[in-house]
Amino acid sequence: MPLLTRRNLLKASAVAGAYGVGVGIAGKFGVAEAAPEPQVLKALKTTASLTDSGVTKDIMTWGDAGMPPVLRMTKGKPFAARLTNTLDEPTTIHWHGLRIANKMDGVPFMTQPYVYTGDSFDYAFTPPDAGTFWYHPHCNTLTQMGHGMTGVLVVEDPDDPTFDAEVVLNLRDWRLGGDGQFIAAFRPRDAAKTGTYGTVRTANWHQEPQYDAPAGGLIRLRIAVTDVTRIFSLKMEGAEATVIALDGNPVPKRFPLDLLLIGPGQRLDLAVRMPDNEGAIATLEDIRGTTPKTIAKLRAVGTSLKRNVGDLTALGENPVAKHDLSAAQKIPLILSATAESAPVDSICGTLGYSFWAINKIPWPGDTPDPTAPLAELKLGKSYILQLENVTPHTHPIHLHGMSFTVLSSPTRDVMPLVTDTYLVQPDEKVQLAFVADNPGDWLLHCHIIEHQKTGMTSYVRVV
Repeated sequence: MPLLTRRNLLKASAVAGAYGVGVGIAGKFGVAEAAPEPQVLKALKTTASLTDSGVTKDIMTWGDAGMPPVLRMTKGKPFAARLTNTLDEPTTIHWHGLRIANKMDGVPFMTQPYVYTGDSFDYAFTPPDAGTFWYHPHCNTLTQMGHGMTGVLVVEDPDDPTFDAEVVLNLRDWRLGGDGQFIAAFRPRDAAKTGTYGTVRTANWHQEPQYDAPAGGLIRLRIAVTDVTRIFSLKMEGAEATVIALDGNPVPKRFPLDLLLIGPGQRLDLAVRMPDNEGAIATLEDIRGTTPKTIAKLRAVGTSLKRNVGDLTALGENPVAKHDLSAAQKIPLILSATAESAPVDSICGTLGYSFWAINKIPWPGDTPDPTAPLAELKLGKSYILQLENVTPHTHPIHLHGMSFTVLSSPTRDVMPLVTDTYLVQPDEKVQLAFVADNPGDWLLHCHIIEHQKTGMTSYVRVV
């Protein structure tokens, strides 16, 4: 994708907002305004050049331009999208991290019907929060996401500090053989452990891409881990990189990027101060594993702008309700392994195994008769998820529809981050507080998709 300067960003925002009047939006998670004419997201199969081995067939995406478009919307302004499905199987769109009305959440059976081949579905909502988010199907997820259907979503705040440019990185693997074609999406022995890794690693569907950025300038680097398995340990070489937001929310205190772990479903916003010398390279690396891996590079161009990261004003807080610990009810959640009740097949696909569970119950999702909710929550009340991981593996746990605040962990120091996805370490017992302020049935699941599809899924009900 091209480098976005501030001028181009303003132009893109103007285009995104210049639609006609459509359906109305109402409710706490969508103000009563006229929705714009929907942006069409056409689900289709295509081909792409991902390796030097030739064109990869059976890519799944939205639109005719290859990689799913970076969708841009504005905090507090109506947005609409029309999913048109030309795939040979059902699909939906989930807006990961957005606190929107339940009927717009994109989970089949739970919040909406399938969008079958040849059908369309209109999504309309007003994003209450600014930040970096993403979108993906919640139907046959391992195949559809694994074949390309993961896109980045940016909600802009007009009051954000001024950057000299912006780069958006969509980080994901592909399971390809030596001929560049798709191989089996998973191996059962890996699904029962950390998950099955891809063979080709990309940023924006390219291996180790490089982008030009103003020398001495401040770059907003938006990173979304849209992979189905991989956990990253990110580091920046050759430039000063400061963490300014995580999972769509400003961090309580900015800190240097230094081996930060982020997993599938998580997003990271960095302020990168580019080198002063033209031609100098800043390299984003993943050092998780035995050999550091280059993710992407930024090359300094032009005369130094001599910016200082300390000059950046604070990001505006999102209007997430504040929990009341004195009245909060605790909800114990245990993440564990299981070998019980292999899931039945469903129209939206199953992996045929049960390896994982939440509170001893495995549920793979995509079924018309899910298990009972983990808990029924009263609208407006505060709760604490006591999330305990008794497995030897890490699990990025994602809650739909609401954001929580990290309170404490006995195994590591934590910031009071506001987030929707938490990377639970082996043997960790973390406390996450939130206000149940969004009515409906909301999924809670591991975002390593093999774990999700083999049991580590459930939901809470807010009434």
